[in-house]
Amino acid sequence: MQKLQLKNSLILLLTATIWGVAFVAQSVGMDYVGPFTFNMVRSIIGGLVLIPCIFLLDRFKAKSTASDSGSASSDNRHKNIFQRNKTLLIGGTCCGLLLAFASSFQQMGIQYTTVGRAGFITACYIIIVPILSLIFFKKKCRFTIWIAVALALVGLYFLCITDGFAIGKGDILVMVCSFLFSLHILVIDHFSPLVDGVKMSCIQFFVCGIVCAVPAFLTETPEIGGILQARMPILYAGALSCGVAYTLQIVGQKNMNPTVASLILSMESCISVLAGWVILDQKLTFREIGGCVLMFGAIVLAQLPESKRSMQTETQI
Repeated sequence: MQKLQLKNSLILLLTATIWGVAFVAQSVGMDYVGPFTFNMVRSIIGGLVLIPCIFLLDRFKAKSTASDSGSASSDNRHKNIFQRNKTLLIGGTCCGLLLAFASSFQQMGIQYTTVGRAGFITACYIIIVPILSLIFFKKKCRFTIWIAVALALVGLYFLCITDGFAIGKGDILVMVCSFLFSLHILVIDHFSPLVDGVKMSCIQFFVCGIVCAVPAFLTETPEIGGILQARMPILYAGALSCGVAYTLQIVGQKNMNPTVASLILSMESCISVLAGWVILDQKLTFREIGGCVLMFGAIVLAQLPESKRSMQTETQI
């Protein structure tokens, strides 16, 4: 179990790394296209990228199941397939709707606030997720997780907020995005053990792309020229941030405490600053280094194994 937790944590850390670099791509892409157009195109690219993956995985599964098929009756098999497909469609649609609204609010917010502030406020889902889990699903977290959440919030503040904490229009839009991403994490937590993660991810991108297409054509003027000018940021955001990272999120969140998952995913803010330092040679202040250290400390604290007594209490709940 501990090895599985570590594997899932590393998958989510890779997800956060891809998302951290994607903040730059999102900001650059907005110079050429509107927020809804950007999200529409990136989501459709994300869905298209996963189609060959699903085809190859299905062929591999068909070969492995062909050898051990036979015991279950045909009727039962068809019922199970129908039920799984129904759950898959519901899960993918719910995730797609939440992703469409969350990413659109984030893109709109980035126009009116700094990337650092947007990163900090988006990552506030680390405190929203455990509160919502407690209210709606009665999922309690051990005390060390709450300390880790508090540490991560302080680290994020040091890392991202350098110009005071006055609330502006962009900050409010990104706060709505943070709440929607919290719901997105909880919906994935519910559906990921029940369905094929790659297929659910593919459905969510096409749903997200269709939803974003409506305001894109109503309020913006999507042009091929603008999309081609923003091709590199859109390709990164579509193929890697959507196609790869959101799929890794679904796979990594399987059987993982949603609060711990949200803590690891919040490392995207920390990684975006470190990426700027390593790739773009941007200097790190002592305040930012302190923020990174606090966030890494929070992640390590959240990974500490639970005592047997607290695990028993959690199962009873």
